[in-house]
Amino acid sequence: MTSNAPRSRSLRKHPGAAVVALAAAAALLAGCGSSDDTSDPLQNDKGSDNGSTDTVVVGSNNFAESILLADIYGEALKAKGIKVSYKPNIGSREVTYGLLKSGSITVLPEYNGSLLSYLDPKAEQKTAEAVNSAVKTKLDSKLTLLESSPAEDKDSVSINAETAKKYSLTNESTLADLKDAAPELVIGGSPEFQTRQQGLLGLKSVYGLEFKSFKALDAGGPLTQAALTKNTVQAADIFTTDPTITKEGFVVLQDPENLFGFANVTPLVYKSGLSQEGVDALNAVSAKLDTKTLLDLDSQVQLDNKDPLDVAKAWLKTAGLD
Repeated sequence: MTSNAPRSRSLRKHPGAAVVALAAAAALLAGCGSSDDTSDPLQNDKGSDNGSTDTVVVGSNNFAESILLADIYGEALKAKGIKVSYKPNIGSREVTYGLLKSGSITVLPEYNGSLLSYLDPKAEQKTAEAVNSAVKTKLDSKLTLLESSPAEDKDSVSINAETAKKYSLTNESTLADLKDAAPELVIGGSPEFQTRQQGLLGLKSVYGLEFKSFKALDAGGPLTQAALTKNTVQAADIFTTDPTITKEGFVVLQDPENLFGFANVTPLVYKSGLSQEGVDALNAVSAKLDTKTLLDLDSQVQLDNKDPLDVAKAWLKTAGLD
């Protein structure tokens, strides 16, 4: 299966942030990172060992889950006695990848399949292992990808609770199980979802799904969430760690044929900036983090309005990684 280039995860909630982040990144590369101006999104807002030559700089893209994951990585490194500085909410992959190559940041939470599509839009994505191998061949020589977690934040076909009950579908059900019901259902998603292989085309060719109709909405955002909640659509393209799943009781259908590719949470690292002890600490995080856990952590931050740093520390303690 050839994967279409997925939407940039770092822009899906803040579409205008990349422009601001480009200016901020330029300031960092020009040596402005030591400023005390906390309005700069590249500044360390957690007061941790900024400016030391042996400090690991943990960055994040400009959406809530990336910031949470960066906090998890940073606190796991701190637990091993490693000095950490945070650079949260930087911007899009186009910005952060450049900062990693320059060594301005050391560690960044990434998504393996999305990163591969950025580096090589035509690359095939058949298994998570193959994706990671392909990424490593395309990465800048100063960078490396660590071990991927089972946790994935990717497109899915999700159905609302009413539809799930009507057709006896659960979180264990697959897309193939929707075949008989699909002709009675309206599915929603971004306009592009209608014409993409990772969309209606693939749902038909891979799973034999033909829906009653398609409703153009947004890319897994508030329009799609509202339409699914109100039953304007009965199925929709929703990201697998979207807290709306928890809040509204949506059922995410399993994708055993990997139509939607891979988006395993994976640390991307500037090699010379991280010790083997640091590598081991981040790999230990990946071993413990699955999609269900990440959805729960995202929900605490985005629904319960908890501080992501507090959520990160609490989970690391529960996981025995503090």
